[in-house]
Amino acid sequence: MKAYLTLENGSVFEGTLIGAEGETVGEIVFSTTMGSYIEALTDPASYGQILVQTFPLIGNYGMIYSDMESDKIHAKGYVVREMCDIPSNFRCEGTLDSFLKEQGIVGICGVDTREITKIIREEGTMAARITTKAPDGEKITLPEIKDAAAEVSTKEKYTVGEGKVKIAFLDLGTKKSAVNVLASRGASVDVLPFGTKADELLSYDAIYLSDGPGNPDDLKEIAEEIKKVFGKKPILATGLGHQILAMANGAKCEKLHHGHHGANQPVKQIESGRVYITLQNHNFAVSSDSLPDFAKVTYENLNDKSVEGIEYIGKDALSLQFALIEGEGPNETGFLYNKYFEMIGGKH
Repeated sequence: MKAYLTLENGSVFEGTLIGAEGETVGEIVFSTTMGSYIEALTDPASYGQILVQTFPLIGNYGMIYSDMESDKIHAKGYVVREMCDIPSNFRCEGTLDSFLKEQGIVGICGVDTREITKIIREEGTMAARITTKAPDGEKITLPEIKDAAAEVSTKEKYTVGEGKVKIAFLDLGTKKSAVNVLASRGASVDVLPFGTKADELLSYDAIYLSDGPGNPDDLKEIAEEIKKVFGKKPILATGLGHQILAMANGAKCEKLHHGHHGANQPVKQIESGRVYITLQNHNFAVSSDSLPDFAKVTYENLNDKSVEGIEYIGKDALSLQFALIEGEGPNETGFLYNKYFEMIGGKH
């Protein structure tokens, strides 16, 4: 079945429908990840986005449900150059196309994703529509989303791990892998709903502010609660949580031209000069000029020099714009978890 991708600037791409029949509108972004399409689609930080994969062949290892970062797809739509219909992997449990259909997600393949990516890089993120109806020239308007983090946050507290260190994990739209890493280091992690207040956060040994979707300026009430706990408990924050922690200290955030999405975002540790290839999924960044004097920028993005990490001197607080992923080799960022647990005084 024919499908059409129309961008806010009027560009139209004709391709073939994948996933569910219907129509979807969202903010179009491109992801530079070569694989990890399951994780990208199910990352809560993808809420409201139409995701374009820059890698040309997607779906070659099929659908693997244990690789999901949450319980469903959060992206609004999916755009690929070529979809693999016959995946090959010993863990495969079905095709990606069947998963999109199961989740009710509209997608399109057979389009020039290189050209689409160039448009987004040159003109910035914009509204887009995927539909099976021929374009009629109607202007695309992006629906206003003010409650993205609240929508994807857990609705009830739950606990992962049985360690002695008790961590309050404020869920702003977390990936399950972030919770699991903390638990694997000997912590008892209580994943708390979006609206948890400062009094409850202060009852824990430490606080973690998660990643998530949306504009941090819509979360000023959360920033006010974090302001009440700042300096009283060790804090580690990533992604959206990194932005909220900065806002709690009077900093401002700004929208990036086309955001950072994918697993090959280059970030430099300023003190050592070491470069990390990081996983990111966000459209906003902390403005370095607005940070207080006790906030030391520790990492910067090599592409656009945006703030990627902050240490709040004397306050037992660290934050990173990118995702923490432990592993072997030069991509390892586990030492930052070590520093967090050292601040807590727990074993790791």
